[in-house]
Amino acid sequence: MYEYIKANWENIQSRVALAAQRAGKKPEEITVVAVSKLFPAEAIRAAVESGIADIGESRVQEAEEKIKSLGGIARWHMIGHLQSNKAKRAIELFDMIQSVDSLKLAQLINQYAADANKKIECLLEINCSGEKSKYGLEPQEVTSMIAEVSSLNNIGLSGLMTVGPLTDDDYAIRKAFASTAGLFQKGKQIAGESFRYLSMGMSSDFETAIEEGSNMVRIGTAIFGERGTT
Repeated sequence: MYEYIKANWENIQSRVALAAQRAGKKPEEITVVAVSKLFPAEAIRAAVESGIADIGESRVQEAEEKIKSLGGIARWHMIGHLQSNKAKRAIELFDMIQSVDSLKLAQLINQYAADANKKIECLLEINCSGEKSKYGLEPQEVTSMIAEVSSLNNIGLSGLMTVGPLTDDDYAIRKAFASTAGLFQKGKQIAGESFRYLSMGMSSDFETAIEEGSNMVRIGTAIFGERGTT
C-alpha cells in the first residue's frame, strides 16, 4: 500500500508543479488535500508517511473513527456537506471546514467553536456550476456572506471552495473555475490577507483548476486509487 500511494503522490507532485508553472506559481504555493473517504486509517498513515500533510474527509462519523485512531498526524479537512446536527462534532475533530454553505450553518459553527474556546478555520462553499444536485452558495450571495461570516469571532474565514461541473467540456470547467477565482479576489478585498485559500479541483480537473487560480486541490482517486482497491 505504501509504495502504491507513494508512487501516486510523486506523480501528483510532478503534475501540480507543471500546472503551477503554467499558472506562474511555485509548486509550494499549492496545497494538496488527499481525500481519504472510504479508505482505511492504514491508507492515510501511508499517505502521511509519503509526505502528505493534509487529509480530507467527507463524513463526520467516518472521519471520527480514523481521527481517533491516527490523531494529529495531518491537518484534517471536512470537505463534504456538513449537516447542522454534526457541526458540534466537526468542530472538535477538524482543523478546517471547507463546506460552509449557509449563514445559519456558519452561525452554528461559530457558536459551537465559542463553546469549545476554539477558532475554527472555514471556507465558504460556492455552487459555481448552478447544478441543482450540488450544495453551495449562489455566486451572487458570496460577497454579502463573506462580510457576514468575517464578523463571527470564532470562525477564521480563509477562502472559498467549489466543485467543478460534472462534464468533459473543458470550456465549461474553466469558466466555472474562473468565475470562482473572480469571487475569491473580491473576497480578499473584503476579508483581507487571511482570505488566502481557493480550494477547487479534484482528480479529474485539478490541473485546470490550478491554471485558473486554485491554490488548494482535493485529490482522492489519483492518490489512493479507486475506492476499495488499495
